[in-house]
Amino acid sequence: VKQQYVLVSATMQDILRSYRKRHGSDYSFFSKEVAAQLNDTHPTMAIPELIRLLGEDGVSFEDAFLIARDTFAYTNHTVMQEALEKWDLALLRTVCPDIVDIMKRIDARFQADMAAKGLPVLPTRCVIEGKRVHMAQLAVYATHATNGVAALHSEILKNDVFADWYAVWPERFQNKTNGITQRRWLGLCNPELSALIAGKIGGGFLADLDELAKLKPLIDEKLCDEFRAVKREKKAQLCAEIERREGVKLDPDMMFDVQIKRLHEYKRQFMNALSLLAIWYGLKDGTIRNFTPTAYIFGAKAAPGYDRAKSVIRLVNMIADKVNGDPETNDKLKVVFVQNYNCSWAEKIIPAADVSEPISPAGTEASGTGNMKLMLNGAVTLGTFDGANVEIVEEAGRENNYIFGATVDELNAIRDTYKPRAIYKKDKLIRRVLDALVDGTFPDEDGGLKELYTAILDGASWHKPDHYFVLKDFRPYLEAKLLVNRDYAADPRAFARKCLVNVASAGKFSSDRTIREYAKDIWNV
Repeated sequence: VKQQYVLVSATMQDILRSYRKRHGSDYSFFSKEVAAQLNDTHPTMAIPELIRLLGEDGVSFEDAFLIARDTFAYTNHTVMQEALEKWDLALLRTVCPDIVDIMKRIDARFQADMAAKGLPVLPTRCVIEGKRVHMAQLAVYATHATNGVAALHSEILKNDVFADWYAVWPERFQNKTNGITQRRWLGLCNPELSALIAGKIGGGFLADLDELAKLKPLIDEKLCDEFRAVKREKKAQLCAEIERREGVKLDPDMMFDVQIKRLHEYKRQFMNALSLLAIWYGLKDGTIRNFTPTAYIFGAKAAPGYDRAKSVIRLVNMIADKVNGDPETNDKLKVVFVQNYNCSWAEKIIPAADVSEPISPAGTEASGTGNMKLMLNGAVTLGTFDGANVEIVEEAGRENNYIFGATVDELNAIRDTYKPRAIYKKDKLIRRVLDALVDGTFPDEDGGLKELYTAILDGASWHKPDHYFVLKDFRPYLEAKLLVNRDYAADPRAFARKCLVNVASAGKFSSDRTIREYAKDIWNV
């Protein structure tokens, strides 16, 4: 709370100082000259802080509120309820008592608005509920625009997370699909691919990513072979880095399948880990044949207090120790969890990837940007219909990616009746990989693996069993994973064509486009 308040207060004071040099205490131009975007709920205290600062200069509460509303817009970045901040008012009062008083005045104004419209105040449509302030709901009420960061995410905001707000102010809701900067995530980190593309269509794509569409009609056998040579070079560079830093030797002729993102249960690195056990068992008992040698590469960090996420990291590393040390299979299957994953690692891993794994259950990932970076560098998407994956498939075609798993509507339909234990009892393979957590296959001194096992089958006091539908999607996921593995080796040029179609279809995902849309539709600049 102290961090949030110090940062927003300093920012608002700096903005006002600059504005007053030009206009003194005439604030009639303020919202025309200043646009402030709330990037998630963390800076929401900027709204009451601006109102407080304007009040110190003699502006009435109502006028200050209207200035703040016209100045601020809110970007939501998550549908996870635990990330939609709710602060205890007593705690806030110890840090910024004046802000609490203004929040209460905003809440009173909101309640008057609802009364004037003949609408009830609801737990899902309020500013203050009991002794807590809902920061996301404060942001929706006291700004002029609310947006999601992918088309599916924005629909979920309108129809679920903020449905009661959307019913009152539908005109405030927008979508602004996230983007990435091609200067860093292609030009800087993959100069070899950039040079190949520039040799075909010129270098204009670094300034205007839509130029990549010119590549599509040029995709032929020669370009596929040139692309494969670049990809192998980037793999060789990554292999050298991984051997130097992790002590694991990979073969650049392997397929590289990567999952690089924050470690969270909803991102389902755990499901990926279980699938690697299934593949390892299948290779050993002969039920999986003609398997393309593959390196599965993880990069992630867990929040300091997130014990389950840390248990997943331990599990992946223990699986890596098992499979990398198995002489029967280690020429076909390698697993690496890179230490201290960061953007510098990403700049090396992304250009080398053949397969990208954004595998969150449908309806949980707001957008994702790693999926866009990997697409731009010529990785196919092995993923669910979630976040920006939906738009990646719309742009590049489902036939050029590998989509699996239940849809948002399908998951919503079974959410109240879902019984993962029934799947566990029925499916021998699922039972085998899950039991490996508790049958002595891996050491578990702190009980972390047992907790992962229990969370799937029995749930916990704060969630139902298998809250993120790991067992529901496991079989379709494993089938898709094995399909991409077969396709990679069956016709390397055809696979390279899929990769190149993804590259040529990535124009929409430039942050240049995203920023232009914010400027035009929200900031009015």
